[in-house]
Amino acid sequence: MPNTAWTIAVAAVTAVVAATATGLTVTPRLDARKKRIGDAHAARDAFNTHLTTVLMASTRLRNFPLPAVDDPACSPVVRERLTAERERWLQQIDEATRWMNDHVATFAGSWPSRHLIDLAVTYSGHARMLVLSEREETTKLDILGDLTLPIQRQFFGFWWNRMRHFHADRRKFAETAERLTAQSAPA
Repeated sequence: MPNTAWTIAVAAVTAVVAATATGLTVTPRLDARKKRIGDAHAARDAFNTHLTTVLMASTRLRNFPLPAVDDPACSPVVRERLTAERERWLQQIDEATRWMNDHVATFAGSWPSRHLIDLAVTYSGHARMLVLSEREETTKLDILGDLTLPIQRQFFGFWWNRMRHFHADRRKFAETAERLTAQSAPA
C-alpha cells in the first residue's frame, strides 16, 4: 500500500509540475502563434473580399452600360438612377483597390511562396494605378477584369482549378501587366 500511495503522489506532483511548466513556457508561444495565424487568415479573407468586389463591380459596369442620352426607352429618372448606381460601383472598385494597395504588406506576406507574394504585390500596384489612370472606362474595366480573374483563381480557387490554370493564369497576368506597362510608357 505505501508503494501505491508513493507512486500516486509522485505522478500527481509530476503532472502538476509538467502542466505548470507547459503553461508558463509553451502556452504563451502557442497563443502568440495562434494570433499571428489568425491575423494572416483575416488579411487573406479581406484580400479575397476586395478581389471579389473588384471583379464583380467591373463585371457589372461592363454588363450594364449607360444608355445613350437620346434613347427613348430610358427616361431621365432611370438614366439618373443608372448613373448613380454606376458611380457606386466605380466607388467600390476605387475603395477596394485603395485598400489592397495600402494593406499589401499585411496579406501578401502571409503566403509562403515568393511567387505568390510577388503576384499579390504586383497585382495591387497595377490595379490601383489602373484605377487612377486616365484611360477610358471600358478599357480600364477590360484590363481590370484581365488582371483580377487570374489572381482570384490562383489565390482563392479550388486547388484543381489552380493547378489546371496555373500556366495560363501566369501568362495572362504577365501579358496584361506588360500591356499596362507598354501603354503607360512615354513614346
